[in-house]
Amino acid sequence: MSNVPSDLKYAKSHEWVRVSGEFAVVGITDHAQHELTDVVFVELPAANWQVKAGETIAVVESVKTASDIYSPVGGQIVEVNPAVVANPALVNTEPYGGGWFYKIKLSQPADLDGLLTPEQYTAQIG
Repeated sequence: MSNVPSDLKYAKSHEWVRVSGEFAVVGITDHAQHELTDVVFVELPAANWQVKAGETIAVVESVKTASDIYSPVGGQIVEVNPAVVANPALVNTEPYGGGWFYKIKLSQPADLDGLLTPEQYTAQIG
């Protein structure tokens, strides 16, 4: 069974969001990394990029497949995680910790209303 922290919001496309004021940190869920298997490459967006909710924002490659990652919320990318680019295995070992992808300044806080609660996400992944 996948780990689904109760302090996060989730996208149906398996990204998580940790909100802190007008900022949020985004990564992919434990379920997603488990489905991908061993992550070998992560391509992240550039800092200062303005994104919309649902926009393709990153690519994750594993030994099994390559997957697009979508931004669950809109805003301006304020920081990307260089550690996950240098060590893509962090996505597998620390999906909710050191394996985060980027920090974003929220432009549309209402985007959060369209995300899943931990209970809804748990039901989705069954």
